[in-house]
Amino acid sequence: MIYEALSCLTDEINEYFRNKLRINEDKAVLSGIVNQDGTIAIQGENKIVITLVNIEKEITGKSNAGSITGGSMANKSSTMNINLYILFSAYFSSNNYPEALRFLSFIMAYFQYKNVFTPANTPRLDNGIDKLVFEIASITPEQLNNIWGSIGAKYMPSVIYKMRMLTFDESIIKEFRPVVSGINSDNSIK
Repeated sequence: MIYEALSCLTDEINEYFRNKLRINEDKAVLSGIVNQDGTIAIQGENKIVITLVNIEKEITGKSNAGSITGGSMANKSSTMNINLYILFSAYFSSNNYPEALRFLSFIMAYFQYKNVFTPANTPRLDNGIDKLVFEIASITPEQLNNIWGSIGAKYMPSVIYKMRMLTFDESIIKEFRPVVSGINSDNSIK
């Protein structure tokens, strides 16, 4: 469900950029910023990088913990609501800093325009997702420093949004298998 939500978000932002800026290339990419070996994970420059930086359990409303009665769990819910913290980083070349700020402003304008995603206003939204709500996260400079230190990258112009209430349920997890394009002449899979 996490991948489906973030992939849809990336597609929606790219569509917004295409319509607003009259560009053909995808400017938003769903990616980590740094690989485990310390190398840059992003292909190319001049992109908005969408990165998951935290997952938290939503604790408002009903408790999903259930209650213990006679030594067994009663009324245990199989669902859990989670919030995702998503970092939008402007990965632009050093001589293109004003453009990085411009694209970051477009991200913020986008969420002012559309901060709620439903199947009605977002046909690409996965069938298992009822609604996603985005709000800018209030991050202190110390927290931001810790985030960039944990990522292992130098600071880039960025903003963090909290995506509220993705309902997580074991039954909605789908197996992902890459598409096989064909068989080579030596009977190996391409």
